[in-house]
Amino acid sequence: MLKITNLQKTFNPGTVNAKTALNGFNLHLAEGDFVTVIGGNGAGKSTMLNAIAGVWKPDFGKIEIDGVDVTNMPEHKRAKFLGRVFQDPMKGTAPDMEIAENLSIAARRGQKRKLIWGCTRKDREEYKKLLAQLELGLEERITTKVGLLSGGQRQAVTLLMATLSKPKILLLDEHTAALDPKTAAKVLSITNKLVTENSLTTLMITHNMHDAIAYGNRLIMMHEGHVVVDVSGEEKKKLTIEQLLGLFEQASGSQFSDDKVMLSKQR
Repeated sequence: MLKITNLQKTFNPGTVNAKTALNGFNLHLAEGDFVTVIGGNGAGKSTMLNAIAGVWKPDFGKIEIDGVDVTNMPEHKRAKFLGRVFQDPMKGTAPDMEIAENLSIAARRGQKRKLIWGCTRKDREEYKKLLAQLELGLEERITTKVGLLSGGQRQAVTLLMATLSKPKILLLDEHTAALDPKTAAKVLSITNKLVTENSLTTLMITHNMHDAIAYGNRLIMMHEGHVVVDVSGEEKKKLTIEQLLGLFEQASGSQFSDDKVMLSKQR
């Protein structure tokens, strides 16, 4: 479903501020893979997600989604393949529009626009059923403007929007980092439910080592712009944080030192 080959990206090349964010990055995802991504600050995690989304073009390398070469495809054309949820709950929705209207926009992603009602009565009934699955009572607030929702409620709606049209790939960029622990756990539970039930190929960046191990069928750890640890299946299920750090140190030749990630070890 996703094939990234020898991806290279350097920002501000030829200057004193030159920074190589991706350094020969390779990654293959099978259909239905749920991959958690962890790494220190500057490891290239978000740069990798932005490369897939088409925010910028790589200096070198190739990106294929479901057999289609999208390396040079503009971001707006590539959007039909992707669903994305950002760290900031304020992104990804239209705050001055109703929940139902936001869902209606998401449902029509990639389709040709027509001069018809954007959200029909039938649509609203279907959206109520979908919202009920979140178990947040939002099915009773379908006419509420999204900007009036809490951060957790908004991220749940954004998740629903991102998965509504069954994207080829779902990109989750630390989408629970701005939430309190209880709300983050709820959003992660909703994430797991939506991804699993729809068999969505997913990349989830997280700074929390517990979550990286607990969710998904595969875990990759990045360092200096490439993958240094890649575990899946039974090996991942049995993995401990100490073993994960050991694998990182063995592969990278250095100790893991990101404070934000290491704090999650204490949970």
